[in-house]
This record gives sequence, structure tokens and C-alpha cells, in this order.
Amino acid sequence: MEFRACSVLSLFIIFFLISPLARSEDSGSVFFIDGTDRQFLRATSPDHEVENPSLLLQEVGAAVSILLGFAPSSSLTAAGSSKLDEILTPNPFKRPRAVFLLEVNGIDDKKQISQHNEIFNNAFRSTYVLGSDKVDIQFPDEDDVSVLLLDELSEDFTEKEISAFASMMGGSYAPNAQDPLNGVLTIPLENGAMVNLHMSKKSEREYMVALLSLVGNVEKAIQMHHDLSQSTWNPAELLMGSFIGIKALREQNGAESIVQDGVELLLATLTKILGSLQEAHKGQIVGVIYSHSRATQELGKTLDVVFTSHHAARLLVEDKALNASLAEVVLVRRTLAWITGLILLISTLMGICYLMNMPLTRDTLLYSNVKLD
Repeated sequence: MEFRACSVLSLFIIFFLISPLARSEDSGSVFFIDGTDRQFLRATSPDHEVENPSLLLQEVGAAVSILLGFAPSSSLTAAGSSKLDEILTPNPFKRPRAVFLLEVNGIDDKKQISQHNEIFNNAFRSTYVLGSDKVDIQFPDEDDVSVLLLDELSEDFTEKEISAFASMMGGSYAPNAQDPLNGVLTIPLENGAMVNLHMSKKSEREYMVALLSLVGNVEKAIQMHHDLSQSTWNPAELLMGSFIGIKALREQNGAESIVQDGVELLLATLTKILGSLQEAHKGQIVGVIYSHSRATQELGKTLDVVFTSHHAARLLVEDKALNASLAEVVLVRRTLAWITGLILLISTLMGICYLMNMPLTRDTLLYSNVKLD
């Protein structure tokens, strides 16, 4: 009896130790946002939160490859293919060939993604994305896909650009006359609250730099898309980047209220960004937003791109270039030319001689008729 009690206690301790590790594998969630015509993702039912399966990070990368019109990695399992079949439409000839892939560090989806945001509330969402190792999205060749990174941070913003962003979001910017670029941003949120961001505070300034950089990089991507649409090169387009502004708010500020305001403002900005991308791509683009709550990320982005080059064609070539100016080569070529010419001349003369001395009888091969007897 005592042995049985010890066994049960040991199993309970092992389960208690393993459970946090299992929960730590739940590294976040992913949102799939369809095009304007809702033609690339399967329609979600009212209870889609219950139906959505958990995905591996490798399966998220495979979904991006499929949306761009490429075959997924050979490591994709049958179970993974079945889960992707519940998300993507089955028609392989109807893919957007353009994906906006953004990785957001510092968001816990279950607690912080607001239900007031319509575009995210209606998106196909996987509650959990399992796995934290880095995953490479493989493409066959650089000529087949155009990858534009949205990670470039730029702090060279003017107050005019900050005011333009505030106006785009329906808010205002109050500059500081004594300390330029350290004013206060006031932007209304969809839940009715007002968020005030002070550019003089380090965490809030880093957040705004990341947000303004993302908007600026997306504008460059839209311009590049217009340039590609006017050229003969028609590759698939992948716009990918990471956003670390929420992580900066969480680590340096720590106040849950300002973190939640930052999440709300990011979602509102992403709604504007996705609207601009849909307009530029005429609805032929899908958004993939991958969020996780890991505080540290030593490997950088967990989703990256790798190109697998084609095998080069094998050609038969001379091991060494032949020097046609050598005396031996010239002699051999001239000898062959003279011998060939003499043979042709002798053959021609012999043929003429035989033709001139041919007897004119009907029994010759030239004038003979077919004998029926």
C-alpha cells in the first residue's frame, strides 16, 4: 500500500513538472486574414474558436509557401497537411501569390487581443502555435519570389511625419516647443479609450519608432509592388518583418495598462496597413500575423527565408582551349583538306569517263524495262 502511494505521488510530481514545460511550448497564436473577396481561406463558422486546431510553427511556414504558390516543405506531415486543409481553400490554381507576414513579440493573444477589432475578430485564428525553434521557409529560387524585409528601424522622423501618422489614426500630436520630437501623441482606440504616448519616455519612444518604421516600410513595399506590376518580371511577393515595440513597453515600462494600449494601437495600425495592401494588390494578398509572449528571443525572428538553388546544367566543354595557331594543327588540317579534295576530284573524273563510254543499248541498267516474263 505504501509502495502504491509513493508511485502515485511520484507520477503527480512528474506531471506537475512536465505541465509547465508543455504549456511553455504554446508560443502564441497566428491570425490568417483573407483578401477582400475572401477567396483564399476557408470560411469560419460562429464557433471557429473551438474548431481551430493548434499549429506547429513549421505548419505556419508551410501555409505561407502554399499561399505564395509553392509546394510546402517535404517535412510536412500528413497531420499537418490535414490541418492546413482546414485553413486554406483546396484550389491550387487560386493563390494570392502575396503574403504580409508579421511576427509580433510580446503579445499574449488570449488576454490582450481585443475583440473590438473587426478584422482580427473575423480572421481565421489558431489559438496555439506550438514550437519555439527557428523555422526556415524554403523557396526554389530568388527569381521566383520577391522578399521585402520590414525590419528596418529609422529614428529620423520629423514632427510633420508624426503628425501625419496621428491624423491617419484619427488623433493628434502636440509638439514640445522646448524639446523637439518629444511631444505627446493622442489617438482614440476602437474600444472608446484614448491612448497618450509621450515621446520623451524611452519605452514609449521605442514603441513609436517601431510603429512608424513599420508604416514607412510598408509604404516602400507598396511602391515596389507598383514597380513590379509595370515590369515583365512577375514573382510572388513576401512582405515579412517583426515588431518589437510591445516587447519594449513590457520590459521597460511594465504597466499593464500602457502595454494593452500599445496592443490596441498596433491592431488599429495593422488594420490600416492591411487595408492599404489590399487596395494596392487588388485583394490578392493574405495577412499572416504571428504573435507570441516570449520575453526574450535570442535567435531573432523565428520565421526566416531560405532559397534552394537549382542544380546547374552539366555541359561538355574542352578541358583546355585549343590553340589553332600551332604548326602541327595547321599541317593536319591542310593535309586532310587536300586528300579530301583529291578523292572528290578523282571520283568525279571516273564518273564522267564511265558515262561518256556507256553503250547505248536497251539492255543496260539505265535503259532497261521491267520484264514481266
